This record gives sequence, structure tokens and C-alpha cells, in this order.
Amino acid sequence: MIRAAAPEFDGVLLIDKPTEHTSHDVVARVRGILRMKRVGHAGTLDPMATGLLVVLLGKATKLSQYLMSVDKTYTGTVSLGKVTNTQDAEGDVMETRPVPELSEDQVRGFLRGMVGDQYQTPPMFSAIKIKGVPLYKSARAGEEIEREARFIRVKRFELTRWAAPDTLDFVVDCTKGTYVRTLAHDLGQKIGCGAHLSALRRISSGQLNVDKAVTLEALQKMTPAEVQAALIPLYDAAPSVAIGSSLT
Repeated sequence: MIRAAAPEFDGVLLIDKPTEHTSHDVVARVRGILRMKRVGHAGTLDPMATGLLVVLLGKATKLSQYLMSVDKTYTGTVSLGKVTNTQDAEGDVMETRPVPELSEDQVRGFLRGMVGDQYQTPPMFSAIKIKGVPLYKSARAGEEIEREARFIRVKRFELTRWAAPDTLDFVVDCTKGTYVRTLAHDLGQKIGCGAHLSALRRISSGQLNVDKAVTLEALQKMTPAEVQAALIPLYDAAPSVAIGSSLT
């Protein structure tokens, strides 16, 4: 529905990202639908993941650093017994181990044991650049690059469903920069059988929630007035101190 003469929007647009789309893919789709150049996002989601992608339009692109720094909430699924090279279901299975008999209380205990301040080593299959080269490119070339562990905080890691003997659903609250697939991998190491992340959905980013998000298909059908109504104004998306420093 958006026409060539559509207005230049300023604000935050919440998109419910579909699976098999990169965050860059979503930004490109939004840019094409709205026919505007100044479009960005505040926090990457892996292609396999779904859920909240915070898309920034116009002047809101200057709030990227602030909006990326807030805590995130995810739900997801961990599959025990198989280790993959990407730490999620998109990778190749590198190792298969037997899964021990576990009670629901034991599984809850393992998750609780991963709550708190900690250092996490980013996975090789990530967009982090070392000497200007993304790690995933080195990984695809069969190289293992030394990575510096990063400080993260896991505020909550709770079991929401235990499907014995090898599948669990969870909810996690964590700080910026946390790789949830690495949490899944590390959980498998603690249990002793290995694991990988088989599903992930971002529910919230700071005060922004996926409940208010629109799909790309819905956006495609919206009029300019409907898009404007769906936007979160700059002053609602970020504190005035962040806006003041970003827009000056």
C-alpha cells in the first residue's frame, strides 16, 4: 500500500521477524516497502530466530547504540545429546552423546546454576570481527580463532517445559551481547551430553515487546497513516537524556 510519495517516517517500528531471514534482510524489506533509505535496527537476530526486531526509521537510527544496550528476554528450545558447529540447529552435528536420565528438578537445577554474572566466549559462527574479518568467515574456512570472553549477566534462566528425555523449553533474561545458543551449548557441557539450540524467539528488548510488533506481510498492506500510527515516537522509545545526546 505504501506509495512512492510516502512520507519520511521517524520512529521505532517493531517487526516480528520470521525465521530464515537475517536482520539485514528485514531491514532491506522495510526499506523497500516504505521507500526510504534511513532504516536500521537495534540488535541482531540469527536467521533461525524469530520475534522482536527493533527497526529504526529516520532520526531514530541515531538511537541505535542506546536501544541495543538494554536487556533482552527470549524463549527457546534446547535439544540435548547433539553438539553442532554453530551451537544451533542450522549447523552440522559434530558429536552425539547419550543423554542421562534427568528429572525435571535436575534440569531446573542445571538452568539455575547458569544464572548470574559470568564471562562468555562468543561462538566462531558469529559476526564479530577480528582483524577486520567476521568470525563466521574464518569458521567456514575451517579456522579456529582465539576469542576474548565477554562479560554477560543472566538474570533468569527458567524451565518452561521438560519433554524427557532430551528436549527442554526455557525463558531467559540476559544482558546485551549474550549468545543464547552458547548458553544452550554450555548447558549441554554442564550436563555432560552436549546440546544445541533448536528454536529461539525474542520476546522483549528493554520496554519494547513483541506483542506490539507487526509482520512484514502486514506492513506491506499498511497505508502511510497506519504505519505512522504503528510507530513508537522517539521520546517514548528512549529516555530524553539518550535522545538529547544522540540528536544533537
